[in-house]
Amino acid sequence: MSEIRLYVTSTEKGAGEILDILSEVFGEEDFAIATTEVDEKRDIWEASVYMMADQEDEVRERIALGLSHAYPDLEITMEVIPDVDWIAKSLEGLKPVRAGRFIVHGSHDRDKVKINDIAIEIDAGQAFGTGHHGTTAGCLEVIETVVRAEEPRNALDLGTGSGVLAIAVRKLRNIPVLATDIDPIAVRVAKENVRRNEIASNMRLETAPGFHSVSFKQEGPFDLIIANILARPLMKMAPQLAAHLTPGGSVILSGILAEQRWKVLAAYSGVRLHHVRTIWRNGWVTMHLKAGI
Repeated sequence: MSEIRLYVTSTEKGAGEILDILSEVFGEEDFAIATTEVDEKRDIWEASVYMMADQEDEVRERIALGLSHAYPDLEITMEVIPDVDWIAKSLEGLKPVRAGRFIVHGSHDRDKVKINDIAIEIDAGQAFGTGHHGTTAGCLEVIETVVRAEEPRNALDLGTGSGVLAIAVRKLRNIPVLATDIDPIAVRVAKENVRRNEIASNMRLETAPGFHSVSFKQEGPFDLIIANILARPLMKMAPQLAAHLTPGGSVILSGILAEQRWKVLAAYSGVRLHHVRTIWRNGWVTMHLKAGI
């Protein structure tokens, strides 16, 4: 059965608001929800929900109902996702990404690594996070600054995807790193990437939704927590995240559209984490927050 996406077209600000609404409509259900820039000059964005073809009618109805108050006139369009080898296709144009001293590259670009680079080899695959998205690149830049300045004793990568951020921490400092994801496929891919980068020691990878796993108590509390997810779940989990952070510990948050940053900051100010720094990448922000002592 083919995979499809239902999408609506709006501005960058509108797409961010629609993403919030759709995240609320579908909660933690197994639907991928994303925004994509279509035309930078004309400020045209698409907000999409991905599903199997036999789910179209139900999902379309739920999207229409969810948007009926704020965006009642938006047309919902359907597109069939082509059945292609996306791994091979993405590798055709996938170039190494640099963020600080990090270089994230595929196996086909090992010759691009220079002597002083911190190389992370991630081939495009089933899990999110090859370094090319603004959120991943932003996290890598902040990770380098925080880990070198604060020398954390342990770290948590929440929603690890491909494992690239956990690998980055571990390459900077030989400390225990717990990496978790709600998707077992992502965890399997992350484990393979950890082996590929030859840093299996001191790395623990687990399938866990939110903070519902014994591994958090066993490995925490954490000096550094990284969460590159989406704004709404980040806000929802703020109290739990703060509870797993050591006094004086740092938090790196991303997956946040620029216009959503104030809501996220408000949620974390409410659990006594203060803002240190925000960096911007392609309409997305990465934020460094710190707990008081």
